[in-house]
Amino acid sequence: MMSSLFPKILTALFLAVFAGSTYAGAAGDDPHLWNTGEIAVLRSLWIGSLPPIPKDPSNAYADNPRAAALGKKLFFDSRFSGNMKVSCATCHRPDMNFTDNLPLAHGMGTTMRRSMPLAGVAYNTWFFWDGRKDSLWSQALGPIESHVEHGVTRTACAHLITENYRAEYEEIFGPLPRLSKEAHPAIASPATGDLLGLKAWLSIEPDTRVAINRVYANMGKAIAAFVRTIMPGPARFDRYTEALLKGDRETMQQTLSPAEAKGLRLFIGRAGCTNCHSGPLFSNSDFHNLGLPRSTRPTTDSGRADGIKEVLADEFNCLGIYSDADPADCVELRFIDTETAKYAGAFKTPSLRNVAERAPYMNAGQFSSLREILVFYHQSKNPEINHGDLNGEELRQVEAFMRTLTGPLTYSADR
Repeated sequence: MMSSLFPKILTALFLAVFAGSTYAGAAGDDPHLWNTGEIAVLRSLWIGSLPPIPKDPSNAYADNPRAAALGKKLFFDSRFSGNMKVSCATCHRPDMNFTDNLPLAHGMGTTMRRSMPLAGVAYNTWFFWDGRKDSLWSQALGPIESHVEHGVTRTACAHLITENYRAEYEEIFGPLPRLSKEAHPAIASPATGDLLGLKAWLSIEPDTRVAINRVYANMGKAIAAFVRTIMPGPARFDRYTEALLKGDRETMQQTLSPAEAKGLRLFIGRAGCTNCHSGPLFSNSDFHNLGLPRSTRPTTDSGRADGIKEVLADEFNCLGIYSDADPADCVELRFIDTETAKYAGAFKTPSLRNVAERAPYMNAGQFSSLREILVFYHQSKNPEINHGDLNGEELRQVEAFMRTLTGPLTYSADR
């Protein structure tokens, strides 16, 4: 009797060791059982694994509390717009996870893309859906001179800073240049596409143009210092993973339902979601062409293919004169992949933190619900998407798990 059981016992022990199970039994019997490999993946997704915010060598003021305090005021100040009604917070609302609920962002007019969420963006290398900016401070400058977003110029911003924030600005960045509205008209800009604005800009002496650009860059650096403080907080998934790491089964069972735990298992396993949504922010920050439906706008959007060209030509990039970085620090920009053809129609993978509260979805708000996205992925034949042959119940389980990624957001100018 004993001899006949011995091989079975050895086999069972081998399988247990191979699977690295933390508890006796099989995952199919209890959704809260995880093997060693799965636990390692869950730990990698846990917010407790998020490292300190990386330094930005191109922004010497990135972690300056006074810069963050000024940046917070600028972020919410609608005077930096053509109609005095648009601020950064118009499209990045704190009550909406620092995005909005529109398919296409709307400022002075309607843009061609969805507003991206800001929580945790300080960890990113490339910014916007197409990665056309390589720092958070230069990203902050992009919408200001866009005629459909803020619709104002860099020269107007320099005047507004002088009139409303002189003391705070000079305490951080040093003396402001001496400007007059007669010699340096508010319409002056090289980047708005307005011929009168360009003519006015070229009429300004070169040294003063550089000084205006520096005020403009410093404005972006202050806003970036504030945005760096916007961070995701622990969600139910994180509490569940922390309980798992502590061996607290009771808390695990109280935190995620069986359906949510099964959805998590699919997410990190057969559904292949972590191929793109990896790390504590649930994003690989890379660019993918998912074969998405066209937006409601007639304009073709080439995504990352155009973004590569734009970031290389950007006067406010890491290698530009307004950057505080040594050229050796600009590794990502110096070694950027310039094969634009392979990035045509590719867009950045957004974080899934608080995703259930951020409808609509994708670069142009093509989907109104998580369910629509999952069905699209399920039916897609695109090689960029490999989510396994999930059935309807499994899709519901994955959606249920994704709803456990909702947590509080924190932001402050006084870190």
